[in-house]
Amino acid sequence: MDIGTISLVLMLALILLLAIGMPLGLASASLAVLVLVMKFEPTLLSNPMTFGDGILTSRPGTGPLYILTQKIYGLLTDYVLISIPLFIFMAALLERSGVAKDMYSSLNVWLSGTRGGIAIVTSIMAVIMAAMSGIIGGEVVLLGLIALPQMLRLGYNQNLAIGVICASGSLGTMIPPSIVLIIYGLITETSIKALFTASFLPGFMLASFIIIYIIIRTQLHPEDAPLPDPVPGDPQGREKGRLFLAFLSVVTAGFSVALFLRAAFFEFTGSNAANEGDPFAFGTAEWLPWFGGTFILMMGLMYFYFGMKDTKTGWNMGKGLVAPIVVIGVVMGSIYGGITGITEAAGMGAFAVLVIAIMRGEASWDLIWDSLMRTLKSTGTIIWVTIGAAALAGAYTIAGGPTYVADFIVGTDLPTMGIILAMMLILLFMGAFMDWVGIVLLIIPVFLPIIRRLPIEEIGFIGQLEPQHIAIWFGVVFCMNMQVSFLSPPFGPAAFYLKSVAPPHISLTDIFKGFLPFIGIQLCALTVLLIWPNIVTLLL
Repeated sequence: MDIGTISLVLMLALILLLAIGMPLGLASASLAVLVLVMKFEPTLLSNPMTFGDGILTSRPGTGPLYILTQKIYGLLTDYVLISIPLFIFMAALLERSGVAKDMYSSLNVWLSGTRGGIAIVTSIMAVIMAAMSGIIGGEVVLLGLIALPQMLRLGYNQNLAIGVICASGSLGTMIPPSIVLIIYGLITETSIKALFTASFLPGFMLASFIIIYIIIRTQLHPEDAPLPDPVPGDPQGREKGRLFLAFLSVVTAGFSVALFLRAAFFEFTGSNAANEGDPFAFGTAEWLPWFGGTFILMMGLMYFYFGMKDTKTGWNMGKGLVAPIVVIGVVMGSIYGGITGITEAAGMGAFAVLVIAIMRGEASWDLIWDSLMRTLKSTGTIIWVTIGAAALAGAYTIAGGPTYVADFIVGTDLPTMGIILAMMLILLFMGAFMDWVGIVLLIIPVFLPIIRRLPIEEIGFIGQLEPQHIAIWFGVVFCMNMQVSFLSPPFGPAAFYLKSVAPPHISLTDIFKGFLPFIGIQLCALTVLLIWPNIVTLLL
């Protein structure tokens, strides 16, 4: 059977199976078998009694089936895949401990007197949570439990509150350590560290767009975000700013000590010399005076400028931010500091969160058991979808599908950006009906070869990508598409996550209505990536 017919049957069958509610993993695996039969032994469809006579069934364990099983086995035994359950476990511990609540309280102290301050606090908290774990659903649920009642109690516009929580809670897709980027890197054999680095600016750009929208909207419509009544005795204005600077001095002093000890360890144990002439970043002897001087300067500011009383007050107001900063420093610092890889960093992050929970007196067998069960369920879902989708993608590749689609699309009269826009529309459409795991495993192996064949000088309008950055850029663009998919009806998983913890009077229709302006913000960020593709390479 020709590949064109196989592609048409595959597309219609996938839509039909998803429409009747078959799980994606099972649907994908079933269609993988169908694709192989149609391509290599189509007589089985008309006469099942010929089983054992063709290339697929005559010698089990050889031919296309062997290639497919090797592909799936290679994906599931990739060492980096272990980081996914570790990040999920870390997120589960964070959600069930009081770390997130304390972080919200500390952020609220500093921004409560600002118009729209609670919404801004929610967005900043979402960014910090995303930088700690890279998990999406849990953030939306957590923000729905902590921030939504607070905003509704203060009289915030309901649509604004809903949109901020779900749009900000989905930032884990873009901001490292994103699990979406990890899976993309595994499938496309792209450096995950490079993907993390490339997604920093686009991720924080999207977060900035959300915060800017909050500020502009609340200034134009003050009734959407009433200011809370000031609490007697709470610091205001310049006094609050002074206390915040005192808190930053304490944090900076602590990190200076940590960096000093790190550099001293690398230098005096000979690790820099043993690293083949490539010393660890900020880990050589020349940095020791800088870190030591910074510590002395911060201590001087605390003792002689702010005073110990104000320093202690500032610390008490902001100490809820310390644990998240430590976790981010452990995870991202170990990756970019050259200490560990992605998987080891995930393990260190999970261990750090567990230690913090123990130090706070919140650790218990129930906490750990609940977190492990959630990790098992989430990881099991991802793995089964991965197996099914990888089988389908592998079978379609063996049948020659990606080459057929690439030749078809490149052979059209569409300009380069027209082809890319068509891909974006397909990704946005698929995102409205399918989970991101299935999309990255089914669509990316088809689209990425097409992107590689397009004239690189015609991608974007400002600047030009280098050939080695094509896969990295497309990975970030794909993640931005998935940002939109988390809010897109009818699938829109963020809506169902929030509905599970929202007050009864908030319906799914209300939630999707609150998404509309934030989907526009996400599309603006996606447009920036298409117009100025070099934004992903600025930190590489």
